[in-house]
Amino acid sequence: MKVLVAIKRVIDPYVKIRIKDDGSGVEESNVKMAMNPFCEIAVEEAVRLKEADIASEIVVVSVGDDACQEQLRSALALGADRAIHIATSNKLEPLAVAKLLNALVQKEQPSLMLLGKQSIDTDNNQVAQMLSALTGYPQGTFASELTVNTQTVIVTREIDGGLETLSLQLPAIISTDLRLNEPRYASLPNIMKAKRKPFAVIAIDEFELDIAPRQEIIDVMVPPKRESGIRVESVQELVTKLRNEAKVIE
Repeated sequence: MKVLVAIKRVIDPYVKIRIKDDGSGVEESNVKMAMNPFCEIAVEEAVRLKEADIASEIVVVSVGDDACQEQLRSALALGADRAIHIATSNKLEPLAVAKLLNALVQKEQPSLMLLGKQSIDTDNNQVAQMLSALTGYPQGTFASELTVNTQTVIVTREIDGGLETLSLQLPAIISTDLRLNEPRYASLPNIMKAKRKPFAVIAIDEFELDIAPRQEIIDVMVPPKRESGIRVESVQELVTKLRNEAKVIE
């Protein structure tokens, strides 16, 4: 079974975000970058499937500029077998990424596609769902547990009311949630081995797809600081303030 895992390069989750002076986005120059945490979970799950002799090959893919090769190398060090870098200097919207992944799926023909449920920079939570629509493959989003068989995958997913269990026919698309696993750290020998693993770079123009942007960022701003709260002496005083000052009750 071939498993395709999509990963994204994002600002390290422990870095304080700074807005650009012109309000066009967040500052990425001289900022520590990392693999998206949800993508790390997807890579870890693929590696565990291979260790269990369920997956035979793990292919990781990332779309972006040359800098994202660092995260692809990290995925190889964690246990992936080969990497594909779709090279572009442009910022792509979720639909464009889904189109590129769909083209790659048609070429690679994986049995299982794993993606992080969302990236921590844009929080769109859209690529897995769009990829499912483009490929026509069944999807299981927000997966907290996976059981992969020969022809099916059992997905336990988190929903508002609790847990939902789905049985999907392979090939299928899964987006991973936090509680699916705890990613490992790459060992030094595996980091060295990753340098010798197959690494392909494909120019985005080779796909000949319409990936023109359909949205425009007008402004990015820091949210207003939350005002400090006050103490009230009684329930009656609270009700009065909610009615007369906050005007949230009548």
